[in-house]
Amino acid sequence: MSGQTYLAYDYPLLSVFWSMLLFFVWIMWFVLLFRIVVDIFRDDTMSGWAKAGWLVFVIVLPFLGVFVYVIARGKNMGRREATQARDQQKAFDSYIRETAKGGGEGRPSSVDELARLSEIRARGDISDDEFRRAKELVLSGSGPSERAGTAPSASAR
Repeated sequence: MSGQTYLAYDYPLLSVFWSMLLFFVWIMWFVLLFRIVVDIFRDDTMSGWAKAGWLVFVIVLPFLGVFVYVIARGKNMGRREATQARDQQKAFDSYIRETAKGGGEGRPSSVDELARLSEIRARGDISDDEFRRAKELVLSGSGPSERAGTAPSASAR
């Protein structure tokens, strides 16, 4: 038999597990290294020179640099990440609120006007033809709130 046939037998199961463990530790090492580099740039309390110093230390002496960084500044890494996530969530929530209000223009949005028109039509106060014309006005941008006191007509297009 050739040497390739015995390859599986020459590499015992414990060696496979050991190789897999080393591979995953190596991957985790890079994840930790990238998280530290991101944390260095995320920290607003450090000056530019301090950031450059930590970055050089972590890149030139990676094992010692990461070890010292985790000991010296590791406690606040989670706090900075949580603060950034909280700030991003607040910004997203305020964006959603502004968008839902219709841009904060002070007048009802077209969605609100269409919902109001739909309720009026459901009550039977306006006909389907009147609803269609009012909807066209709202969607064209010159809705009922801008034309107070005038009835929507087909010539208003």
